[in-house]
Parts: sequence; structure tokens; C-alpha cells
Amino acid sequence: MGRAFDHDVIIAGGGLAGGLIALRLRAFRPSLDILVLEAGPVLGGVHTWSCFESDLTAEIRDWLTPMISHRWAGYSVRFPGYERRLTTPYLSIASSRFADHVMRELGAAVRLNAPVADLEASIAMLADGTTLTAPLIIDARGPTSGPLVLGWQKFVGLEVELSRPHDLAGPIVMDATVDQLDGYRFLYTLPLSPTRLLIEDTRYSDGEALDKESLRADIGAYAEQQGWSIASIIRQEDGVLPIALGGDIAAWWDRSGSAVSVGLRAALFHPVTGYSLPDAARLADEIAVLPRLDTAAVRAAVRQRSMTSWEQRGFFRLLNRMLFRACAPELRYRVLGRFYRLRQPLVERFYAARPTLADKARILTGKPPVPIGAAIKVMAESSVLGDLPR
Repeated sequence: MGRAFDHDVIIAGGGLAGGLIALRLRAFRPSLDILVLEAGPVLGGVHTWSCFESDLTAEIRDWLTPMISHRWAGYSVRFPGYERRLTTPYLSIASSRFADHVMRELGAAVRLNAPVADLEASIAMLADGTTLTAPLIIDARGPTSGPLVLGWQKFVGLEVELSRPHDLAGPIVMDATVDQLDGYRFLYTLPLSPTRLLIEDTRYSDGEALDKESLRADIGAYAEQQGWSIASIIRQEDGVLPIALGGDIAAWWDRSGSAVSVGLRAALFHPVTGYSLPDAARLADEIAVLPRLDTAAVRAAVRQRSMTSWEQRGFFRLLNRMLFRACAPELRYRVLGRFYRLRQPLVERFYAARPTLADKARILTGKPPVPIGAAIKVMAESSVLGDLPR
């Protein structure tokens, strides 16, 4: 590329989506002058990104391996009346390990404490007034509001050190045997060492307000109920993730600005679970091998990927409408509880966002966990489009 610009590629946002794109561009095109602008003091913030091993291709798993902090051979779920263990391997990337790896690979190509005020097709304007230019500008700063109808997955997680071993053999991905508060509530627990756990209290809620102190207290109460004595709290992570019910994805893109939106900002996440790691890794690989690396070309490719994904995942938005609009908040756990009684291969394809027609039929048939009349009212996506933000 010519040197009329300050850099070849500028990525605003050093979280999962932005960091993975930078890594793959460096791997495939090492001569590129890449700059990652991160608003905070560290890449990735304070997060844990997880997915099932079956969500990823072997090739993607290979290049993610240096960032994977934990891998378990299976996991369990708990619902009122039953508990189940599944043998699908589960893996997590801690933001600290992610940050170490990206910094090791990119070094001076990362600028921390550099919040971005605005982006254009070839210009990044920093909050301190600095203006930087590049033919490719990528916006990886996280989700933004727009013409989508959303529910919310809210969580607070505490990484804790226990005074005694916990004896967990693997993660508890959902424990919905707890009181149902603020929508569908479950506890998510990752065993990080014999005496260390990450315990997250998660709510599938209609509103996005997050009472962090209340959830911290609820985590403490849950740990006590499990017989876990917390000796110290190592760190806290929290978040509010979008759960898509419907919307106009073309209008979303039309309002997204002139830079290349990626990650959650491009609506690239599993509509039901909110998991974003598989989509972020796939997109990073796709961008890295595009024949043209300028904003117009990359934006067109990512927009197409986003809109195709949105169209293909309409079934998941239907399930979300069942969960959020056809079911009383305190009874939402029944929907997931029924789902987790299905065969493991179906569960794996669901999480990988690759259900077959037979899978979809199996999920929707049988004794319904929601009232039939309410379910019929939300079958079509048009049933929620009147709720689009104005």
C-alpha cells in the first residue's frame, strides 16, 4: 500500500473481535502496518470468553490454542427435577491470557489508553484530538443501539479462591435450580483450579439495567448453598449482552457509520446464547484473506456476512421471542430445561448455530413449555417489529 496514510489498518477496540482480526492480519500479511487503539489500560478488559469445542473448526482451534486458558472434557447442567452431564469439550479464553498473547504478537502495534472519539472511512479521531489515517478503518468497540429488537443477558462474575477444594469435575454451564429473579436466572461456574472458581450469576431479562451489588450478594449466597467457603475475591467481571428477537439488519448497517463494524457491533453473535467467540474467529480469518484491504471492500464483505448470518439464524430469534414474549419471566427456565433433555448431538449443533431441519422440528414439537396461544402470537418476526427503537 502507498504511504499517503499513517497506517495500513487501524482497529478501534482491542477486545475479542478487534484483537483476533489484528492477529490474523499479522499472520497472513506480516508486512502490514497495523494499529490497534484500545480505550482502556489493557486489551480485552476483564472478561472470559467461552464456547464448545464443537463450535470451532480444527483450523480455528489450532490458532486459538495459545490463548485458551482452560479446557474441560465435558460439562453439566442443572434444572428443577434433573441434572445432566454432557461430554462435549468446553473451553475458555481469559482476557489476561488473550492480552498477553496479542501484545506478544503485535507489540508496538497496540496503543493503550487511547479512546476513539469518532471514525470515518479512512480517519480515526482520538479523544485527545489526534487524527490518524488508514485505508482500512475497523470499528470493534462493542455493541451499539440500532433498529434491532433485543432482550438482554446480564451477568456478574466473581473469580474466587476457596478455603477448601470444590470437587467439581467440570463446568456447570447452567444451574437453574436457583430462585428465578429478573427473568431466566442461572448460575454458571467454571473450575479454574482445585480451589478457584469463576461463578457468574446470569439473567435473561427484558431490561438492561444491571444491579452489580445485588448480583454479587446473590453469588455469595449461592456459594454458601453449595458448601463453598470463599476465602477471597480475585476479580469481578460483568456485562450486558444483546439477545436478538427481531429487527431490520439492513437498516442496522445503514446507520452503522462509514467504518467497518465487526463483532457485536455487526450483530455477529449467537442469538440465543450471546456467545461471540466462534463468530469473531471466523470473521478474523475471512478478513485476513480478502483480496482488497480497504474500508469499502472489507465493509461490503462483513456486511454480507452479517446479513447472511442474520437470515440463516431466524430460527434462533423465534426461540428468543418464545422465551421473552410468550413465557412469564419466572417460567423461562422451562424452555431451556426442556431443550437440555434433547440428544447431545442436537445440543451441539444448536450451540454451533448449525441445526438441521429435523433439529428445529424436534425443538418445537412435543409438550410445549409456553402457552400455545402466546406462542402463535410471536411466531412471525413481524410480531415484535413494532418495538423497534425510533
